[in-house]
Amino acid sequence: MTLADVSHNMSHNDFGQPVGAALPDWQPARRPARMPLQGRRVRLEPLSAEHHADSLHAALLAPGQGTHDAPEARWTYSGGMPFADAEQYRVWLAARAGSEDPLFYAIVEAADERAPGRALGLASYLNIVPEHGSIEVGHIHFTPALRRTPAATEAMLLLMRHAFELGYRRYEWKCNTLNAASRRAAERLGFRFEGIFRQHRVENGHSRDTAWFSLLDSEWPAVEARLERWLAPKNFDAAGRQLSSLSALTQTCR
Repeated sequence: MTLADVSHNMSHNDFGQPVGAALPDWQPARRPARMPLQGRRVRLEPLSAEHHADSLHAALLAPGQGTHDAPEARWTYSGGMPFADAEQYRVWLAARAGSEDPLFYAIVEAADERAPGRALGLASYLNIVPEHGSIEVGHIHFTPALRRTPAATEAMLLLMRHAFELGYRRYEWKCNTLNAASRRAAERLGFRFEGIFRQHRVENGHSRDTAWFSLLDSEWPAVEARLERWLAPKNFDAAGRQLSSLSALTQTCR
């Protein structure tokens, strides 16, 4: 992208310099509150060690498939597993439950008349900047029971929708450049790749480059429609298998 591309159709000041698109009606976004977000398959609840620690800890330690899905391996790109047992996990979770930024949610499966839903994942808003309308989603931990399911996609949809309803104009996703699964997830959900921050961090004695993705408010209606289309009950057969993939829908619409 050239400077001419960036400055095209932008406002200019009295000196003839491009200063960006005018936002005469801009109002700062609202800060997200501690409130549940209800979906068909999942409910996002403000994180509570008391209510979520036991089921989350058990779900996080559930065996996966292959060495790359061992419990410890799931934390490779998140700074390493920060707990050794259930009590340490409860302490770690309690600290995050009290945080305002990041603001954590437990991803809880839909309850039925037989049993309350279990907490099967974590996600948060972070780098919350209402005055600029920018917010990030991160600290995402999907347990084996949640990973690669429609419920996981719905959890992301609920957070995205809520952020744009609050007036945010930029929704960010960042991950270790080497985290191929996270990069695929961002693209599948409709985020656009922006570039690499080289030598962005030092994590566990290793140099980390960070991949940046974003979704803008102008792009959100089309992305929301695709996500809702994919999540619709008619897109799944009686065995729960998808009829059309979200990746295919995303590529078709770009």
